[in-house]
Amino acid sequence: MATRQWSSTAPPGEFQPYVPAEESLAEFTLRAVVLGSLFGLLFGAVTVYVGLRAGLTVSASIPIAVLSISILRAFGRSTILENNIVQTTGSAGESLAAGVMFTIPALIFLGFGSEFTFWRIFPLALLGGWLGVLFMIPLRRQLIVKEHGNLTFPEGTACADVLVAGERGGSFAGRVFWGLGLGGIYTFLMNTIQAWNPQPEGRPDWFPGASFRATITSEYLGVGYIIGPRVSGILFAGGVISWLLIMPAIKFFGQLSGNTPIYPSTIPIPLMTPDDMWRQYIRPMGAGAVAAAGLITLLRTLPTIISALRAGLKDVRAEGAGTATAKSRIDRDMSIRVVIVGSLVIVALMWLMLTFDPIKGANTAWYQNLLAGIFVVFFGFLFVTVASRISGLLGNSSNPVSGMSIATLMATCAIFFVAGWTAPNYAVLALVIGGVVCTAAAIAGATSQDLKTGYLVGSTPVRQQWGLLIGVTVSTIAIGATLNLMNTGLQKYVPTQIPLNVQAMPSGVKVEREVYTHQGKTYALINSLGSHEIPDGEYLYDPQTKQIEIQWVQGIGSDKAPAPQARLMATVINGILNQRLPWRLVLMGVALVLAVEILGVRSLAFAVGSYLSIGTTATMFAGGLVRWLVETTSKKSDEGEASPGALYSSGLIAAGGVFGLLGIIINLLQDPEISTHTPQWLTSLLRLPWRADLFAFGPKIFGLLATSNLFGLFMFILLATSLFYFARKKLN
Repeated sequence: MATRQWSSTAPPGEFQPYVPAEESLAEFTLRAVVLGSLFGLLFGAVTVYVGLRAGLTVSASIPIAVLSISILRAFGRSTILENNIVQTTGSAGESLAAGVMFTIPALIFLGFGSEFTFWRIFPLALLGGWLGVLFMIPLRRQLIVKEHGNLTFPEGTACADVLVAGERGGSFAGRVFWGLGLGGIYTFLMNTIQAWNPQPEGRPDWFPGASFRATITSEYLGVGYIIGPRVSGILFAGGVISWLLIMPAIKFFGQLSGNTPIYPSTIPIPLMTPDDMWRQYIRPMGAGAVAAAGLITLLRTLPTIISALRAGLKDVRAEGAGTATAKSRIDRDMSIRVVIVGSLVIVALMWLMLTFDPIKGANTAWYQNLLAGIFVVFFGFLFVTVASRISGLLGNSSNPVSGMSIATLMATCAIFFVAGWTAPNYAVLALVIGGVVCTAAAIAGATSQDLKTGYLVGSTPVRQQWGLLIGVTVSTIAIGATLNLMNTGLQKYVPTQIPLNVQAMPSGVKVEREVYTHQGKTYALINSLGSHEIPDGEYLYDPQTKQIEIQWVQGIGSDKAPAPQARLMATVINGILNQRLPWRLVLMGVALVLAVEILGVRSLAFAVGSYLSIGTTATMFAGGLVRWLVETTSKKSDEGEASPGALYSSGLIAAGGVFGLLGIIINLLQDPEISTHTPQWLTSLLRLPWRADLFAFGPKIFGLLATSNLFGLFMFILLATSLFYFARKKLN
């Protein structure tokens, strides 16, 4: 097979898959499914961690493919079709995570943080993942086979090239393992041992309101390298505008207000830190910018959307009786009956979940829940078709999933608004619809790439589709657990004092839970959303003193996990249903995006950069600069997804995610507070005689170096130098 002539870019009339239809090789084996499921768990968790922090995701198909080739080879000879099943099953976790984390965490921002648990996340993620896979089944022949040559599916084609190179003896996995090893050591020493400052920062007195900082993590460096100097530069430009222009301007003009807070903040501007200004003023502006950029991206792809729908509907009508009469191995799909029955099952499960196990405080009528299930299937088919075609034309990284989610939310909320359904429970219902549809669109984009890889190498489609369903189901466990872990592990209880009359509470303030126990004391859990008197958030109210005594700061939404897309979804829902938005700030963000578009710059990356902390975008820009240096010094015009630098960066990203999650777990073990949200098994673990703070001995050994800005930058430069070195070093 090593001498077989093959080209992934051969014209439609000349193309032949790498493994011919008449040849039968080991494919859907137990070891392939198990290894793919393990990769789905790993990369699902890593994608959630990186995505909540950076607001971006990167494809995991190629890293999984190269790791599969190496691992299966160690256990004996493997086939290219086995490796394809591994990457198909494993990549489901990464794409599923992207759709879930963009939407479901908005529950926290809508005031239902206490309901943000694994068992709330799991079913929504699972239904969205199944929907995305099912709706890709009738579209495969039209998009993958009939339009071969027209739709390039760049990630899928690159992954096929890697699999074929591995079959012929090429070795890529070593570069991923180097990134995983060095990045893991770096992250463990920085986060767990606390050997150096993870965020060097300077707040110069000569520039009040500004903050020069960089969050020097391995995952941000790796993401910046993969997305390249242009995109990372646009992201950083958004951060520069927010942190080095708008915030100093707020500080300069805000000093005229004296001790009078200016809405939406409840802190006087002269007393605000850069982080305060970012939370209170920049985030609403950034949300407006991301919303506008998402809609512009969606409108820009409108011709593609229309043609995709026409082609998809035409193909579905033509496939009615053809699926069951597949003549060869490489043309066998799941039956169209599976799609129809599966869609009906999803509607029924949505109805059952919303009717018999509703989120507390968000009960809706049975017919409204049935309508939600129908909306999910309708919008799901619409945007699965769109996402898969756009993914084929432009690549999965250009798939405007956020824009499609916003369109779903806006359409749903508009219907609810006309019907008079504007209470908070309808906001949750709209979010459920948007979350499932967003997940389906995200999984469809990645699924189409996987099916293209399978078409090129000669896999059996029905076996890939089963692999995708298994991958979605298994990785949902890791995604739900990681979201819950980050929200719990990064949460803080901040003492505060705010008088409150619960008999006559301000608009936007409500009692979320009558009894809430914290450190052995009983409080009432208060939620504030859109109030002019109490900042947005959740608080513990003491009935004895008749005042709010503690602010419960959720982990998701904090500076360590800002979750920009999820906050945007909550902003859209509140803006339409409740008109509770700082509209002037939102419109400023919209105006900023319009200006950037007029300048000829694609605004989505800029808008995300304006929302995120400049510490995040600065580090990603550093990764982009390393790639620019590699391309300049090695005279390469473009670094592909299977290049040495991209593979090493994938290892850095995986290392940052895995060891970052490990750090969160260790922080939980160090926390003396065992909250009501901590699972029983973890509560028992916390009471073991050993203490996890034994790991944090860095400050004792390194002394002042552990908090030094210069030492932190020096260690980061060493990591960036390793990236430059391995990116220029040729693969074996």
